[in-house]
Amino acid sequence: MTDLKTEEGLKVRLAGILFGVIAGLFSIGLWVIFVFYNPYSSTPVEGNTVMTTFLMLCLPALLAIFSSFIQKEYLMFIAFILSLPISFYLFGTPGIFRWFFASCIAYFIGFLLLFFSRKNRVQFFKSEKQ
Repeated sequence: MTDLKTEEGLKVRLAGILFGVIAGLFSIGLWVIFVFYNPYSSTPVEGNTVMTTFLMLCLPALLAIFSSFIQKEYLMFIAFILSLPISFYLFGTPGIFRWFFASCIAYFIGFLLLFFSRKNRVQFFKSEKQ
């Protein structure tokens, strides 16, 4: 007989991992478009801008992917916090780059899913409902 609470926790954990990986890959793809194939600008991006956007957009995405693989929810939360200011700023711009905010929110959802997927936390919340 399998423990239903453990199975449910594993499903929630898998969902958190998928949120982190997919959001991270999506954000990296958007960053590549932003820097190298920007449809809104014909001028090439300078080196300083590339480095700044890498640190603010791509690095948190890499951290989110890494944290998903090692299943450390606090690293996913750090990725969310690091990407929040620039993602919030880009949310106010017209065009496709407002989708950086969606990946930022997905980091937070991934964090919550990883956080609540721990066996004790799932059991606690299940017992509260009953």
